[in-house]
Amino acid sequence: MAQRVTYRRRNPYNTRSNKIRVVKTPGGVLHSQHVKKLVSRPKCGDCGVALPGIAAVRPRAYATLSKTSKSVSRVYGGSRCANCVKERIVRAFLIEEQKIVKKVVKEQTEASKKDASKSKSKKNTNKRR
Repeated sequence: MAQRVTYRRRNPYNTRSNKIRVVKTPGGVLHSQHVKKLVSRPKCGDCGVALPGIAAVRPRAYATLSKTSKSVSRVYGGSRCANCVKERIVRAFLIEEQKIVKKVVKEQTEASKKDASKSKSKKNTNKRR
């Protein structure tokens, strides 16, 4: 008959956090080994792609990891992927350029209005003579 294996911790139920693996020891005895939950890789907040260069561990384990394994040396290093950061930079640049263009166009229209009003006033003075 097969040897029985029991849980080694206090929780006696087969829950997600209480999974075990049966392992045979060198002495030939079967023992239960508690298995940790699978980890999910940290994802980019914008596009949802797994972030490369960041350790994939359970949330509590991040407290013991070094800073270099939790982030990448770049703006938005631990939360956004490189492509999303690049898009943000380009978008910000284009918005600033758009503001500058608007300002220049506004100045040109004002200048042309001034020129038009000056030329009208000159024509009116010529007609009076």
